[in-house]
This record gives sequence, C-alpha cells and structure tokens, in this order.
Amino acid sequence: MTHTFFVTGTSTEVGKTYVTAALLRAAADRGLATAAVKPVASGCELTEDGLRNSDALILQEAMTLELPYQQVNPVALEPAIAPHIAAFEARKRLDPSRLAGVCRGVMSSAAEFVLIEGAGGWRVPLGPRIMLSDLPRELQLPVILVVGMELGCINHALLTAEAIRRDGLQLAGWVGNFVREGMMVRAEENLATLGGLLPAPCLGVIPFDESADYRNGAAHLDLTALLPGESSLQAGPD
Repeated sequence: MTHTFFVTGTSTEVGKTYVTAALLRAAADRGLATAAVKPVASGCELTEDGLRNSDALILQEAMTLELPYQQVNPVALEPAIAPHIAAFEARKRLDPSRLAGVCRGVMSSAAEFVLIEGAGGWRVPLGPRIMLSDLPRELQLPVILVVGMELGCINHALLTAEAIRRDGLQLAGWVGNFVREGMMVRAEENLATLGGLLPAPCLGVIPFDESADYRNGAAHLDLTALLPGESSLQAGPD
C-alpha cells in the first residue's frame, strides 16, 4: 500500500523541505520505501545537467528510491521569484493536470511512502485562476501542514487549515518547526494552542537545528497517525 501526502506550509521560508526530508527519513527508518516530488521549483541554478533546485536535490537525497531529477522536479524555474511570474517569463504554462500525471507516476512506483511538496503556502498562483492547491485537489491527497513557529503562526495555521478543508481535503497532521533560534517567546503555550485548535494530530515539534540536517529532525517525528496498521521494521536511525 502506498501512503501519499501533500506537504504545504503556513508561508514561505518555514522549513517545508527540511520537514519533508525529515518525514522521508522517519518513514525509511520504519522500513518503508520512500519517494518525493517537488512539482514546481523556482530559484534554480543552471548546472551542466540543466536547472537544479537545492530543495529538490535534498528530497532526492532523502528518499530511498532512485528517480531521475526530472521526475522529482518536473518544472524547474531559474529566477527566485513567485512561480507564476517565473513561468510567465520563461513562457511556460503550469498545468495542474500535467503535474498530477507526473505525481501519479511516482505514486505508482515501488514507493510505499510518497510526499509531494508544494511551494510557499497553500494559495500559490500558477497562472490566471490556477493555484498550486489545485494539484492536491486533483489527486485528492491528505495534507501535512508545516507550521513555522513564529509570531502570527496561529492565525496562519488556522487559515490554512480552513482553506484545506474548504477544498475538500483532509488535514492529516501538522509539524511545528522552529526555523530560527529564539524566534518565539511562550513557545510551549503557542504549541498547546495550536494543538487544541488544529483539527489534526501533531506529528512532532522540531527544534532549531543549526546544522540544517534533516536526519536530526526525523528523530522528533512520529508517523503513527499517518501510517495506521504499519509496524516499524527498524528501531530507529542508523
């Protein structure tokens, strides 16, 4: 059985890729074959192999399956700007249905745990009247929300959860992520408030990690709520 989730964030720069990679590692530590897709990525670097995005490369490293880069990141855009603007300048049309086809290809692979990482927050435009949230809607995927622990995160998290529910999708779980050191006072009280108001289980709270090593983050995650009936095949990280 393949467990597939869409990963979104309360905003940009909340550590979505770090958390996604940590979730992949946590699933691999349970003995699951993992894969990931970053359907649209802006801020790519031109290399000998073509445009490459650092976030997509992290996901490619973190997952257990070996997939070609183009399958992990089908749309790579060079400018570090909003995807719909970068796509317009590159004369590319971002089509959720075509992106869904790439995702389905990965979902039908040998992977048992698949994560599809969004860009920015939930309502990210891909074009006129087209949103990146149309992709998980088309695939009917449960959603994991990464909450960047900072002032205003409760409002951002609740509004995102409301939008996910309005789109007819399930919020499967959320992760509190401390992206920067000392950026939130009364952290425990705010986490408790989020836990009481968000309609989904907390999968973990990841402290600030100066090394930015997703393997450290995996130790703070519990995937039990995402994987009912799945027994852990390994005791923990190497």
